[in-house]
Amino acid sequence: MGLYQQLQARAAQGRPIRIGLIGAGKFGTMFLAQALRLPGVHVVGVADLDVARARSNMEYAHWPGERIAAPTLDDALRSGGTCITDDSAALIAHPGPEIIVEATGDPVVAVGHLLAAFEAGKHVISATVEADAVCGAALARQAQAAGVIHSMAYGDQPAMTVELVDWARSCGFEVVAAGRGHKWRPEYRYSTPDTVWDHWGLTREQAERGRLNPRMFNSFLDGTKPAIESAAIANACGLDAPSGGLAYPSGSIDDLADQMRPRADGGVLEGKGLVEVQNCLDAHGRVIGNDIRMGVWVVVEAVTEYQRRCLEEYHVATDDSGRYFAAWKRWHLIGLELGMSVANVGLRGEATGTATEFRADVVAVAKRDLAPGEILDGEGGYCVAGQLRPAAASVAMGALPLGLAGGARVLRPVARDRILARADVAVDETTSAARLRRETEAMVAPG
Repeated sequence: MGLYQQLQARAAQGRPIRIGLIGAGKFGTMFLAQALRLPGVHVVGVADLDVARARSNMEYAHWPGERIAAPTLDDALRSGGTCITDDSAALIAHPGPEIIVEATGDPVVAVGHLLAAFEAGKHVISATVEADAVCGAALARQAQAAGVIHSMAYGDQPAMTVELVDWARSCGFEVVAAGRGHKWRPEYRYSTPDTVWDHWGLTREQAERGRLNPRMFNSFLDGTKPAIESAAIANACGLDAPSGGLAYPSGSIDDLADQMRPRADGGVLEGKGLVEVQNCLDAHGRVIGNDIRMGVWVVVEAVTEYQRRCLEEYHVATDDSGRYFAAWKRWHLIGLELGMSVANVGLRGEATGTATEFRADVVAVAKRDLAPGEILDGEGGYCVAGQLRPAAASVAMGALPLGLAGGARVLRPVARDRILARADVAVDETTSAARLRRETEAMVAPG
């Protein structure tokens, strides 16, 4: 049976997949809007530090008041309703939810939630891809030791790229490159929450109507989120980061096969097996038609003459050599598509992507001159942006991981555009995220 038929069967049997959601921001609310329409899925509880905001967002997403009136998690289990709470620890520990969806967006907080869920014997779907970028491989080991699943969130671009890469390899093709799209100008790396809507493509009114978080969207614009998601893709698919970071070559979907191939074959890549991000703007800042800004792609190579002949016979659009071609999904729908992860984890016991190694990292880069005593505000803020680097290089240089930058105190001057070193700042080394980061860095072989 397909996933939807299996969900229907679970509904008919009266044993739905029980979900606990942590974080009712944009991603969480998008999932909640769809959860109402998913048979065989019961959101037992929603944990958010701001209960009033969570309730308001659920009502905004068309949840009827009676469905969110359960005063306790036990009441929610009995009634089939949903309890809204500010106690994430209680939601994780309660026997009701079998899957925890982590959607806070804070890597340090998320790691704590994930480890608690593993200890409680719960599967986890993590929409906080920032945690994957910091210590995803170590988290995967922890989940495996606990006998549970740690999964990326389908709807986010990394899990959807993992699906394309898996498709390509399962068909017998060689993956040359994979990644996502973006809207990029070099000056965007200095963007702040005050300037994000000037460049994003939405008015402030549209952003406020959609209850959009300017810091989160600024993380996309300033290049941090593309770096984070590219790292997650690389570490889940066994791909590498470009040695100098993401290049953001400009182009359209039609250009992918010619562009995302090695330089020796006429492309822009330094080699095969890389992650990259295609830019939807040309050199003058104009939008290129038929872009992949909101989607994901994979470029594969037909390595035998017979494969190449088949592509020709079936009129597949390839590069000029007939060896490389691209497959893609033009759109990703974020939390609206999370049901795919819920169904795969809950029904098939399969993750929709998880880190297997530490090949790519996201380093913190100064957006402006930083002075001793300043407290960094982390992802999407005013102080630092994230850039992609090979993990071996970032560990060798002692770089500060972007995911640990929030709340770090600057110890010595750092010039704009410089990669911060761990020695430049004081980081709280007592957190679980910092501990697992050390375990992750130890996975990089010396030299």
